[in-house]
Amino acid sequence: MRREIAWRVFADEYNDATLEVKGGGEKEPSYVITPLGAKINRVFIVGVLTDIENISEEGKMLRAHVSDPTGVFTIYSGKYQPDVTKKLSEIDTPAFVAITGKSRAFEPEKGVIYVSVRPENVCEVDEKTRNFHILETCKHTLERIEAMQEALKLSQPNVYDLQKLGYPKELCEGIINAIKHYRNIDLQRYIDLISEALNYLIPLGEELPVIEKTEMIEETPTVNEKIVPDEIENMVLEIIKDLESENGVPWDMIIEKCNEAGINKDLAEEALVSLMDKGIVFEPSLGVIKTT
Repeated sequence: MRREIAWRVFADEYNDATLEVKGGGEKEPSYVITPLGAKINRVFIVGVLTDIENISEEGKMLRAHVSDPTGVFTIYSGKYQPDVTKKLSEIDTPAFVAITGKSRAFEPEKGVIYVSVRPENVCEVDEKTRNFHILETCKHTLERIEAMQEALKLSQPNVYDLQKLGYPKELCEGIINAIKHYRNIDLQRYIDLISEALNYLIPLGEELPVIEKTEMIEETPTVNEKIVPDEIENMVLEIIKDLESENGVPWDMIIEKCNEAGINKDLAEEALVSLMDKGIVFEPSLGVIKTT
């Protein structure tokens, strides 16, 4: 079974989700579908761990909250993730953390869904890593907004026609599910959410320029535009394969080898992100890359 990609979404979009698509078999994955069509089985979060609470008498279940510029993720970690639970309990709050985890949906009554995250990996990071994550998540959110706009232009939105425009299959499937479930999706609200997130990255006292919806979409690269040339991606992938051990290869080592091969740091990082988006490589733990 192919490993599910870890989606980059802001807390606000994730918490807006009220749709869960359950797998057909016992081992088939379930997905939380956001209003922008993110089809989430795994999620990658970087933010501020604000609090940790022991919610079981045995002390084996923790509830934590991780905030980003748009809202708060709820994290539950228990006895089935002993190493992660222990690591989480040892972090002094507040702290910048990165978490890769499974999406979870709880439906106490029909039509009411609460989403949370069950962590697979957690580690402390620095502010620079958090800021980089904000930028990357803005890019991914804009891509979903654009894909949703294109889907809504179709006379009968469907996965096949949306894929022909160059969007990944997982996103196309999520968007079609979202259109059917959420009906009137307020895309402007999510564009405003991106501006809110970017405000965290500008100097205090300055303001982002007001950008109209159409301007923002036009200035955003579409998935059909090659930000990273294919040959660069292929070179980076070959470097990963050459360096890879059973446990993967450290991100910094990949960047170093790319630099030796004449690929600058920014381009190498863009290539790595692109390879992860395509599901060709993944992060088994933060800062470690492994081929699928």
